[in-house]
Amino acid sequence: MSQNNHPPDSNPTNQPKIGFWTGQVISISISLVTLTILSLVYYAQIRGLNLIPNTQPILTNIQWQDVVVGLTIYLKTSIDFALLIGILMNKFPGLKSRSIIEVGTSLGNALGTMVVLAIWVFFRQVPWLLGIMVILASMVLLKLAQTSLEHIGQDNHDTDIDDDTEPVKPIYIKIKNGLETIIRPINNFLSPVVSRITPDLSFDTKKELTVKGLLLTSFTIPFILGLDDFAGYVPLFKLVNVFGFGLGVFIGHSILLILIFLNPKFTIKAIKNPVIAIIGSIAFVALAVWGTYEALHALNIAYGSNPSLWWELISQGTQLHTDH
Repeated sequence: MSQNNHPPDSNPTNQPKIGFWTGQVISISISLVTLTILSLVYYAQIRGLNLIPNTQPILTNIQWQDVVVGLTIYLKTSIDFALLIGILMNKFPGLKSRSIIEVGTSLGNALGTMVVLAIWVFFRQVPWLLGIMVILASMVLLKLAQTSLEHIGQDNHDTDIDDDTEPVKPIYIKIKNGLETIIRPINNFLSPVVSRITPDLSFDTKKELTVKGLLLTSFTIPFILGLDDFAGYVPLFKLVNVFGFGLGVFIGHSILLILIFLNPKFTIKAIKNPVIAIIGSIAFVALAVWGTYEALHALNIAYGSNPSLWWELISQGTQLHTDH
């Protein structure tokens, strides 16, 4: 009876067992193929944007220093993606789910990057658009901060990963409860907006997620985070070539996926570790606060200290986002 509640391929009894190294080769190949396709799409997008009159053309020659800058900055700021992928791995084990997560997160990260690039090209003088995206992404980060704490103190034996996790110490339960006391009311207040732009982030183990649902979940959150991260990189566009920088971000995401999936057991145990979960939650909150501060600072520079005007701009942007 329990077979009906498993995520895609978590019950492989009717399939041949795939060896560890075979699974690694398949997974790495999928990651590299996805990277190649997305890089070509990114190149085509830039060529298309360069055809638009009255816009400054973007160079499409690859300068490796720009790629290295994008790669380095992405890996240094990728804790949100790493924790999200770890949570998905814990909930949805197996090669098939792993492949879906790889493709979905790569698509989401890349599309978020491309959307910000398009907005930057068209509306460089309209900072409120980028500001609204960062504020919306910060709301998602606060929800992820709560999600990071969910499994602390709970028994999770619904995966194929051997779980020899020791009982959680009471001090960690107290810290978790304290953080949730602060984060949950904020998320409840923001839920009318967040629920419109993201799927359910709770990853409740009692819920079944189809292949399509897992792909959508793997795509949507990285898309929002990709908007946030790449919007934060916009000031660097004056110093580096956008094309090479974006390729570096794509490559960084692929490297992150490969490193995480090389040792799924270690990754899942690390994500389930209460100390890492608590640190991750605090990091999500810090990223959300910092992103909101940067967005409000940009709005203040652009529009001055007029809260009513800010609220009108944010309301318009939220309505545009939910309508589409």
